Amino acid sequence: MKYKDYYDVLGVAKNAPEKEIKSAYRRLAKKLHPDANPSDPKKAEERFKEISEAYEVVGDSEKRKKYDALGSNWEQAAQQAEAQRRYRESQQQQAGGFRSGGGGDPFAGAGGASGFSDFFDSFFSGAGQPGPARRGGQFAQRGADLDASLDVSLAEAYAGGQKSVSLSIEDACPRCNGTGVLNNSICPQCHGTGRVIVAKKFDVSVPKGVRDGMRIRLAGQGGRGSGGGPSGDLFLDVVVKADSAYERKGDDLYVNLPVSIYDLVLGATVRVPTMTGDVEVTVPPGTQSNKMLKLGGKGMPRVKGGGAGDQYVRLIGMLPTNLSDRERELYSELAELRRA
Repeated sequence: MKYKDYYDVLGVAKNAPEKEIKSAYRRLAKKLHPDANPSDPKKAEERFKEISEAYEVVGDSEKRKKYDALGSNWEQAAQQAEAQRRYRESQQQQAGGFRSGGGGDPFAGAGGASGFSDFFDSFFSGAGQPGPARRGGQFAQRGADLDASLDVSLAEAYAGGQKSVSLSIEDACPRCNGTGVLNNSICPQCHGTGRVIVAKKFDVSVPKGVRDGMRIRLAGQGGRGSGGGPSGDLFLDVVVKADSAYERKGDDLYVNLPVSIYDLVLGATVRVPTMTGDVEVTVPPGTQSNKMLKLGGKGMPRVKGGGAGDQYVRLIGMLPTNLSDRERELYSELAELRRA
């Protein structure tokens, strides 16, 4: 049996956070899936199994702790695991053992009992272990929690409500129910990994005023459980896309409004865009360019506590161009008056 450096397989550091490990696995799974490598599917399947095995361990917090704890003592631990395996087999044989309809070892040629390497099965596989935790031949296990991104526009964040999204997520293989085995052979759909990337459609309730980075939890919409265990949850990390007109700071909105220099000098009533439509705002005479006006309660709805933020309007004075001769004369006269 050969030691497996799962971190090296996934191309991550040993202290890599869970999110980085998951991203590395997804990237490699997409690249190495046999369906994406028709020129050499056998080699792709071997590599696909290898990264799936690595993720099965370092992508699971409990298995990762066990793997990290093995360290330089992995050979000694392997000998103990092998002795325990033989003991379990002898106990099973005495009790009648496991028998498949076709006879012999149903996993022959597929690596260990899990479909992964002997190294994996020695330390992490629960295959072949009897006990009351089994349901229908499998251990009852809760499905994995899944993470994905949810892109929303500023208008969608303002209004909230239902949003239908389609996401490609990792889920238990529907063909083998996440076991990796079908009819006593490696499942042809997931190639023994028990996982597949599937497209799913979700109806998401987006709260009014949702901010960038907030998380929305969809209970029971994560990875399917195995052996009768419950499904995990799906967590959506909200990404509020940048808006061409508004800048958001917390629950406040900022917008630039070009106005003529005459409106600033003489005063005027101008129309200002808001998230609920244009409103009229009075510009006092003699207002300086870059003056900021406040529209109370015209910002984003507050997710908690009710109410809304404010909207700030920056008045940008626009100087006239392409002056006529008469306009130049008038500006010259105004300049002389100001100097007098």
